[in-house]
Amino acid sequence: MARYRGPKNRIARKFAANIFGKARNPMLHKQHPPGMHGAKRKKKSDYGVQLDERQKLKAVYGMISQKQLVNAYKKALERKGNTANLFLEQLECRLDNIVYRLRFAASIFGAQQLVSHGHVQVNGKKVDRRSFLVKPGMVVSIRSSSRQMKPVVASVEATHREIPGYLAIEGDKFEGKLLASPQIDQVPLPLPINIPLVCEFISHTS
Repeated sequence: MARYRGPKNRIARKFAANIFGKARNPMLHKQHPPGMHGAKRKKKSDYGVQLDERQKLKAVYGMISQKQLVNAYKKALERKGNTANLFLEQLECRLDNIVYRLRFAASIFGAQQLVSHGHVQVNGKKVDRRSFLVKPGMVVSIRSSSRQMKPVVASVEATHREIPGYLAIEGDKFEGKLLASPQIDQVPLPLPINIPLVCEFISHTS
């Protein structure tokens, strides 16, 4: 799966939030939107607003592809319940995101690398598919041979990010468990995102 290598800081500035959880917040010294003199933008159309909400959601989960976003939405439609909540749950329970939420990586992109390079296990077995869906009761851990990696150690020891209530560290600091399906009000999104609007946009364009 291709790794996103585009302009992360530009996206963070566009939405005025440290959207990728970088240690050095790109917003600290740039308070104005991109463009000459931080010029004011024209009011967006409804379609433009929907595109922005979709872009925010894709960014939060590591610039996932449109195909992955649509697949998550379709899986949410197959289940009984609030589609917007189930859609967000599908994204939140991706393996790369769980690795990030458990603080095994400093950023969602670092978590993607850990998974892709085979440093992560689920229930004791190596899983290198970033979109793998973690279910309640599953244990996610860093392989014992990878626990001395400097980025992993530094991230695990950092305390500026809280671990959400639906996750818990199990046994030692390199092993965690999904306790329950995340609820929409528990998900620590770095900026407001209108999830129902994204669902509406996908339903009309896919």
